[in-house]
Amino acid sequence: MVRPQSSASQSRSIYLAAIAISLLVVAIYAGTLSVPLLFDDGPSILENPSIHQLWPPWRALSPPHGRGLTVEGRPILNYSLALNYAISGSQHWSYHLLNIAIHLGAALTLLGILRRTLDRLGNREAPPNPVIRSDRFSGGATWVAFSIALLWAVHPLQTESVTYVIQRAESLMGLFYLLTLYCFIRATEACILELRAPHTGRRLRFVWFSLSIGACLLGMASKEITYSAPLIVLLYDRAFVAGSLRAAWQQRRGYYFALACTWLLLGALLLGTGNRGGTAGFGIGVTPWVYAQAEFQAVAHYLWLCFWPNPLIFDYGVHWPHGAGEVVPYALIVGLLFAATVYCLVKRPAIGLLGAWFFSILAPTSSFLPGNRQTLAEHRMYLPLAAVLTLVIIAAHHGWRGIRQASWQRAGAVAALVGCVSICCALTIRRNRDYRSEIILYRDTVAKRPENAFAHYNLAHVLDETGSPEAAIPEYREAIRLDPQRAAAYNNLGKTLADLGRWPEAVAQYQAALSLGPGYARAHYNLGEAWLQLGKKEAAREQFGAAVRLNPADVEARDNLGGILLELHRLPEAIEQFEAVLRINPGLVQTHYMLGNALLLQGRAAEAIPHYEEALRLRPDMDDAKQNLELARRRSASR
Repeated sequence: MVRPQSSASQSRSIYLAAIAISLLVVAIYAGTLSVPLLFDDGPSILENPSIHQLWPPWRALSPPHGRGLTVEGRPILNYSLALNYAISGSQHWSYHLLNIAIHLGAALTLLGILRRTLDRLGNREAPPNPVIRSDRFSGGATWVAFSIALLWAVHPLQTESVTYVIQRAESLMGLFYLLTLYCFIRATEACILELRAPHTGRRLRFVWFSLSIGACLLGMASKEITYSAPLIVLLYDRAFVAGSLRAAWQQRRGYYFALACTWLLLGALLLGTGNRGGTAGFGIGVTPWVYAQAEFQAVAHYLWLCFWPNPLIFDYGVHWPHGAGEVVPYALIVGLLFAATVYCLVKRPAIGLLGAWFFSILAPTSSFLPGNRQTLAEHRMYLPLAAVLTLVIIAAHHGWRGIRQASWQRAGAVAALVGCVSICCALTIRRNRDYRSEIILYRDTVAKRPENAFAHYNLAHVLDETGSPEAAIPEYREAIRLDPQRAAAYNNLGKTLADLGRWPEAVAQYQAALSLGPGYARAHYNLGEAWLQLGKKEAAREQFGAAVRLNPADVEARDNLGGILLELHRLPEAIEQFEAVLRINPGLVQTHYMLGNALLLQGRAAEAIPHYEEALRLRPDMDDAKQNLELARRRSASR
């Protein structure tokens, strides 16, 4: 039997546990400081002007809207990126450092929640009316809590939420979610203190309840998954503190009312987010029923990865089930687990709480709310993993305590934990190596998920951007074969072929893109450039004109359209386009020069002079502008 620990010994144990977790987390994630910014990091960080200043704070708390970015509708996430930008600009080391700190903070908060909860179960002097009380944790709460929190912190399933910078959305939300519950637990402990020291107890209770509400509010502004935090706190109260939902409400109705008010902020943020650029929500081309069928397999796969985290995949893409054979087995597994959760919420509230934690956190992304980008994503298991590990380790601990223990058996338990932690650390370090570059990461993804059209498309794009256009072409073609409706794949393949001088082939790809999306402005522009290279100016003019109509702010399309109109001697129309370009960007040398030419040809020499002068101010060595300026001055003087 494990002897109950003294207060000093228990404090020392929890500090040692926290230090051990901290050292291991830092050790396994230290190598990620050199990982570059990847994929969605670009739009949300490198192309996000709202993070470029911390003051006034509302600028950084107002992320871009309407572009489907990860930061959209998540002001606290956006502000955390602004903090990093203030420290290191676009250099990635500080972003990874903060990601590691957030994950470590979440792990230590989980340790605190588990240790205090298990202490409560083993403490027969705890407040009255608990639904569950057990002596199985007397003196062993710290060890069990440490085992769970350590495995959760180093588990390779967490790598996507820590190593991929923009998935800070998940870990930051997780930290605030856990803090909401932790502060609630501390507040209820202050209620016990209030019996012995009323003034101090009341003050601490108010502080901890306030911090819990504040953490929930910050979580709502970090990611929408925090929606379930008030419900989980209420279920925890019922299972471990008050003894019933009615008692919990009667004792703390003011706190729960304030906690529920955080949903108002979430609602306001969701209204401003829409459907995340057409990738999530209703009306995106995927019915709730089809999505729900796919999620049965997703949830079962998440559970498998908890115990066998291999292979880990950066981008699973979409997989829609075909037939009952791909739905029914997984639906049975998930259905039985859900039914068990409902039963336990009634009969065994502590176990039911773990099931509610798992299902409620996964519900927004793994139920009937449709998404069309990924039917499965590992970062969604950031918090649910804690429920799975808690259930397994506590079950093992209960079974272990039920047998007669010799010293060698206790050593065996320690060895088992060390072995599991060592395997997890090794797998995590190995997985983090896949994030060394975008090419490595997406080659790994394509190898593990060859049917993922989006993975082939992204690999092709990266290969093209890094100077390997020939290698990109087969990847684009494979993406098109797997998903013939992706207009962007045709357009990008056309652009790659154009860069290689294969203009007729590029034209065919642009036309295919436009047959799928007639409103695809960039494909119109690219097709215009191809026709221009092939000497078909009228066809090019039509395409540049279409691009301008679809996107009036497209400076390149307007400039090229103006150039063709000038060559076709349609001077008024050319002048109109050049003037529009300069209103958008007055610093374009060539546009000033071309506008001067158009005005000079139209007989408006005096108006042409300032444009030639501006072109020469911006580029003093432009000989053609010097000659035309002299001509314009002579013609203007002769009038």
